[in-house]
Amino acid sequence: MAAGKKAKNVGKTVKGKVKETTGKSVGNESLEAKGRAEQAAADAKQAGQKAKDTLKH
Repeated sequence: MAAGKKAKNVGKTVKGKVKETTGKSVGNESLEAKGRAEQAAADAKQAGQKAKDTLKH
């Protein structure tokens, strides 16, 4: 996986985790849900990149 794309996906995962945690602490369910969705999207992109890398080798 390209290092830049991996870092970007990890960054999105961390950003989503921060949103989820912030949402939980302030009682904002919408922010919490957005954080979980952002994490899921980043994880899916990362899995796609790993699959693409596997096919290249």
